[in-house]
Amino acid sequence: MTDIVEFRNATKSFRSVAAFRNVNFTLRKGEVHALLGENGAGKSTLTKVLAGLYPLTAGEMLVEGVARKFSSPAEALANGVAMVFQETNLIASMTVAQNLFIGEESFFNRLRGVNIRAQQQLQRLSFHVEPTALVSSLGAAKKQMVEIARAVQHKARIFIFDEPTATLTPEEKQHFFALVERLKADGGSIIFISHALEEALSIADRISVLRDGELVVTDETKNFTRDRIIQAMVGRQLKDELYGKAQARKPRPAGRKVLALENVSMGKTVRSATMSVFAGQVTGMFGLVGAGRTEMMKIAAGVLKRDFFHGGRIKLNGESVRFKVPRNAVNKRIAYVTEDRKLDGLFDTLGISQNVFLGKLSVGANPISMVSMAQAREAAASWVEKLKIRTIRPNPNVVELSGGNQQKVVIAKSLIQNPELIIFDEPTRGVDVGAIAEIHAIIQQLADAGAAVVVISSYLPEILAISDRILVAKQGRIVEEMSIDEANEEKIMYAAVH
Repeated sequence: MTDIVEFRNATKSFRSVAAFRNVNFTLRKGEVHALLGENGAGKSTLTKVLAGLYPLTAGEMLVEGVARKFSSPAEALANGVAMVFQETNLIASMTVAQNLFIGEESFFNRLRGVNIRAQQQLQRLSFHVEPTALVSSLGAAKKQMVEIARAVQHKARIFIFDEPTATLTPEEKQHFFALVERLKADGGSIIFISHALEEALSIADRISVLRDGELVVTDETKNFTRDRIIQAMVGRQLKDELYGKAQARKPRPAGRKVLALENVSMGKTVRSATMSVFAGQVTGMFGLVGAGRTEMMKIAAGVLKRDFFHGGRIKLNGESVRFKVPRNAVNKRIAYVTEDRKLDGLFDTLGISQNVFLGKLSVGANPISMVSMAQAREAAASWVEKLKIRTIRPNPNVVELSGGNQQKVVIAKSLIQNPELIIFDEPTRGVDVGAIAEIHAIIQQLADAGAAVVVISSYLPEILAISDRILVAKQGRIVEEMSIDEANEEKIMYAAVH
């Protein structure tokens, strides 16, 4: 197999701080090459050089044997390189069809013809997305599908997928894996970046691991195990830290009842949901896609409103509450850590200090008070240290951080509010194994300190690893409650399905 991409002694630095250094990496024609590593290891930065977003500081990059220095993503795309980013880059005010064909429009466009072409392309990929729908109306998973379809539409020969399955359902993931096999069969070459190690082991031909900006190993996939990958990524074993057996520890006893939902309803999504959350415990919430888990907690956090008539009751510390806006919930010491950090969690063009301090300002702040940037930097520095947020320079813009470090900034922005009820919605989505262990430790420390913690997760090992009690949602209701002493994957899944 011939090399279609080659990096030779490649280094990329930002203000004299190296994101990666002296990397020698190859992508063969017609292969799937998984690029793995912790957040901040340099994976995305390396592929962004190939995609034309950054120039190399030192070394060289060869594409099909020719030294290249792409000055823009458009130039890279013209040379057959397409990248599907971890965070979608679609124009929200345009339709799916318009986003698919942007940049290659005819002088005279017939909207009906564009919609038909888009429909054919989406059907070919088995993506169930309406071409006339506005992108702003789509969920995260369907936005990801549009990104993938757009890359295929441009007839690229080299595809870079950065966390493409993070927001997909199991069924949608199978469609994506089938698409990867079709691209490979057609002679395409794929760089696959993912924190889901099992996915890399199942679809990749070769695996490379970056650690602290250096390439530590490249080998055929058949020579890897999950433990070997983790050892290469973090330089240590994580068996006891990550998804350890919950039965190895005793569940924390329930403290006072902090939150109670009584027959709460919202349209057809949440139907007479009843549940309780207790201080000093981690309450895990599991359910299949569409089960209403997120919606229940968004109602509790004031993000969504329950039905005005027959909408049930919400009690906080025994007092009935109805929040009109999230700020009302924040003032009552409720924090909601969103699953979509780019859309709802961060101001990505602001620095870490500003993002974290905005969380503090949202708690009963005087709208005409003066803000001290020195105070903001001091408060943020404390949380950067507590949560081990890794940066290449002091107070960078959040957009410059890796996905896991962005997630930690979202968590810091919530924890600086000193909440007594913290709701984590998919807290480790798109986060590497090292950062997962750190986030799990933060969650456990909050419960140990007496806070009431809710963790919504679609990953059963995570639910079992960190929960004291587990609630299972189905069709907008809580259908099962069990202690971690009696829970296992089979019981939880049975309750979620039957």
